[in-house]
Amino acid sequence: MSTIAIIGGTGYTGANLAREATGRGHAVISWSRSAPREPVETVDYRTGDAAGATEIFPKADVVIATLSPRGELEGRLTGLYKSYAAAAAEAGARLVVVGGFSSLRPAPGAPRFTEGEIPEQYRAEALEMEALRDWFVTSAPESLDWLFVSPAGGYGSFNPGEATGSYRLGGEVALFDADGKSEISGADFALAIIDVLERGEHQREHISVAY
Repeated sequence: MSTIAIIGGTGYTGANLAREATGRGHAVISWSRSAPREPVETVDYRTGDAAGATEIFPKADVVIATLSPRGELEGRLTGLYKSYAAAAAEAGARLVVVGGFSSLRPAPGAPRFTEGEIPEQYRAEALEMEALRDWFVTSAPESLDWLFVSPAGGYGSFNPGEATGSYRLGGEVALFDADGKSEISGADFALAIIDVLERGEHQREHISVAY
């Protein structure tokens, strides 16, 4: 089994990933600003500023970054993730970035959602995450095995859902169900990511996850 480092491991996405990974026997190192309220057994929890997370990269086979450009990280994320990319490449670790729904396209060949109208309260975050995706596609170190994962539009702690054991993987075109909804629970999103990692799929790609 591998060692997986999760940046933001005490947040909504990170905690679900930690539970899924440890449940399969992987060693997990979590890096976050604060200790967890409900720690996952066997996870090695470490705290510190986001910039310091690179110190755990040499210990990991995979690094999953789950940060969002909010609060003190607003405007800092692209710079941070560039440093993560360099550190992961040097350590020989795979880097998985949990991005945003707005980086997807509504249909093949259509402009990304970020090129359309986005509610003002989400616009800055969506544009920063899209700039980050673009950087990975165009400028990431050639030796880096990276993966950019966009969740469904209705994904988040506001809509945790239930574990169903199912999901669909897509590319850069958003996935919708028969009712026109784009959703995925926290548990099933984590399931999809760990499945992809264990199968060794989707090197240097942008993929999406939804029901």
